[in-house]
Amino acid sequence: MGRVTGSWLSGPQIGSPEDVEYRGADLGLPESGPGSLATGWTRVLGLLVDWILAYGVSLLFVPLDSAYLGTAVLGVWFVIGVVAVSIFGFTPGQFVVGMRVMRVDLGTERATAEVTGTTAPAAVGIVRAIARQVLIVFLVPALINDYNGRALHDRGTGTALIRTR
Repeated sequence: MGRVTGSWLSGPQIGSPEDVEYRGADLGLPESGPGSLATGWTRVLGLLVDWILAYGVSLLFVPLDSAYLGTAVLGVWFVIGVVAVSIFGFTPGQFVVGMRVMRVDLGTERATAEVTGTTAPAAVGIVRAIARQVLIVFLVPALINDYNGRALHDRGTGTALIRTR
């Protein structure tokens, strides 16, 4: 196997199993296409869309010149993320760029069945959605990735961001 490398966007890498053929192979995910792990740039683009949406919604409640606008944006972004991921499995930004949050702690057989469409995706759930958002708020867990490109907030909650198209 070739050396697994990342860009500056990938952040520091955790672990490096030599027997992994490609990103997501040990999770039962395909190498490319729908169901494969989302790239760092796609994740950033989805986050940007979510932040712009949260900023717009915040302006409905807090004036533009308010000292509390940043806090309002963070609060709205947090709520949108928790509600959308726990109900739909994706945030509006993730939907726009073609991603969804998937549980990968159920084993490779279940992940393969979900990706191929032979079984319904397991719900992320409210507890995992809250845990993901809390960890993302602290930013550092989102910047540290493992050999699959999954950030610490995904590893800690047993989830992964996968491509839907």
